[in-house]
Amino acid sequence: MLSYNQVTNSEINNNGVSVKEIAPIMKLNLRGKTREFFTNVGKSLNMILPTEANTSSSSDKLTAIWLSPDEWMIVSNETTSKETNTYQLNDVLFNNISKTSLGAVTDVTDQFVQLEIKGEKIYELFSSGCPFNFNLFREKKGSTTQTLLNHIDVIIHNKDENIVNLFVRRSFAKHLWEWMEDSSSRL
Repeated sequence: MLSYNQVTNSEINNNGVSVKEIAPIMKLNLRGKTREFFTNVGKSLNMILPTEANTSSSSDKLTAIWLSPDEWMIVSNETTSKETNTYQLNDVLFNNISKTSLGAVTDVTDQFVQLEIKGEKIYELFSSGCPFNFNLFREKKGSTTQTLLNHIDVIIHNKDENIVNLFVRRSFAKHLWEWMEDSSSRL
């Protein structure tokens, strides 16, 4: 079991943008492409994986984010206990997917930090450090993208109007947090 340490215990509130870390949240990486893979994952998750590029699908408890034609990130919509890094869903998927050689399941909970960003100036903040054009992205709830923000690889999920979830590798999270704090103060 890995020890979970939050990147920061504070929250950014500058010029119509608020940023906070959502922790701990279960994050699983799924890889596979056969019909049996999709069937078993659908039964295990009680939802269908998105197959269209840069989209997501959600249920009450989970969100599936499309990463590539054969890769998804499954994210819990609820926080979990800080005392353990074992998740029942991980065990179920591992038994139904990895053990049957239909695909791969990897727990990436400790690898990625999830930041929730709210406010009317989210996309102004992103535009100050990102080459991606967010014009269509901001209008489509459930959109996802993998891009660079201040030269750091991130996954961005459009959760709702003026609310996004941003996933960043833990080793870059503190640097990105400091950049967002500085950049949001200049909006």
